[in-house]
Amino acid sequence: MSSLLSILTTFYLFCLTTALFTTYHCHAREKIPHSLILGLTRSRAINLNTQKSVVSVKKPSESLDMTEPLREVRDGYLISLNLGTPPQIIQVYMDTGSDLTWVPCGNLSFDCIECNDYRNNKLISGFSPSYSSSSYRDSCATHFCIDIHSSDNSYDSCTMAGCSLSTLLKGTCTRPCPSFAYTYGGGVVTGTLTRDTLRLHGSDPGVTREIHKYCFGCVASTYREPIGIAGFGKGPLSFPSQVGFLQKGFSHCFLAFEFANNPNISSPLIIGDLAISLKDHLPFTPMLRSLMYPNYYYIGLESVTVGNLSSAVEVPSSLREFDSLGNGGMLIDSGTTYTHLPEPFYSELLSVLQSVISYPRANEVEARSNFDLCYGVPNSSNGITLLDNIPSITFHFLNNASVVIPQGNHFYAMGAPNNGTVVKCLLFQSMDDGDDGPAGIFGSFQQQNVEVIYDLEKERIGFQPMDCAAASASHGLHNT
Repeated sequence: MSSLLSILTTFYLFCLTTALFTTYHCHAREKIPHSLILGLTRSRAINLNTQKSVVSVKKPSESLDMTEPLREVRDGYLISLNLGTPPQIIQVYMDTGSDLTWVPCGNLSFDCIECNDYRNNKLISGFSPSYSSSSYRDSCATHFCIDIHSSDNSYDSCTMAGCSLSTLLKGTCTRPCPSFAYTYGGGVVTGTLTRDTLRLHGSDPGVTREIHKYCFGCVASTYREPIGIAGFGKGPLSFPSQVGFLQKGFSHCFLAFEFANNPNISSPLIIGDLAISLKDHLPFTPMLRSLMYPNYYYIGLESVTVGNLSSAVEVPSSLREFDSLGNGGMLIDSGTTYTHLPEPFYSELLSVLQSVISYPRANEVEARSNFDLCYGVPNSSNGITLLDNIPSITFHFLNNASVVIPQGNHFYAMGAPNNGTVVKCLLFQSMDDGDDGPAGIFGSFQQQNVEVIYDLEKERIGFQPMDCAAASASHGLHNT
């Protein structure tokens, strides 16, 4: 406890010295115009202690795509940002559980506290504003600066920046936006708001979309956040908002882990008309409006069924509605790896699964991992792979939108087979007790091989089981 207190005290002093003021936030088809098709690469490193938690405050004429090879960093889906003049390529997480886009600034000067696993990772690149002729600090008077400092105090951002009274009265102060701090469930970043050109490259040679004056965080110091993030929330700072598709929508189809080490294929992320057109036949669940965190995507979980059991596991009302303070609902979040469920519902689901699974428990794996239900499952007989008898798990969201969690997205093999047996663990986790915010989180691992459609215009989220590798190839994101 004393070492943890020392770390937190050090970072508190670090925040005071690096940020003047801080703010905290909860995390062959016809071409259709006004759409972007981007490539997401899968980062596979099952690090059981690094999943992000978000329970605390944090006009193109052609379809475009952007594909980057896989980088072995932390678990998540990476999107490449082409920033600056001349361009600098920075890989960051695609995160529906936050708004701000930020990148590490300076390969040598970027400092991350408690990021020892990444200090020697030469694949993590930083952005250098001094090398870009189009880069400049954002002004204190812009709506982006006001937004990122909106929860600081009653003073406006230009007052915080030290503007003179005369310029404040005239609205003519051009001092830079004060430094900020942005918090996630497991980390903090501090930096400055920066503007530069963002380029999106098309699949057709010579097709490029440029977003001038794109606003992002230029971050020099972080705590447990070694890689940048592209926030896909609904706030003004978010990627969809700045690219101009906030009133349309986007969709993604996350590749399974088996493609994690394949640099020739990436998950399709589609932004704009193509993402939501011709999708009305799919099951959609309404987005719930959170007064506490209005910029993030909440849905309501109505029930859960296991296998062929006739009765569903009872779901608490907190997973489909908010309390008087705005807590509750289920957050759908690409930046949280595994699905998190509240107690006692989580334990009740474990009990139902135990009652229908007859394989022996792998207690030693459970003891050294963060997973609560692991089994030794027969893997082969005379070299023939066997089908296991692990039951399916189906999530039933509001408005009869059901999602059968694809095979391999609930119980996952934790290693290679040994003596004809492979250990599979349930990749769900319980929510931390006593935290404000969402009652549960629908994580990215359980969204693999499912097309998830964010229809922002109609405020709904749709689901469609899909072979995401085939979808990647259909969009030209699979290099053979």
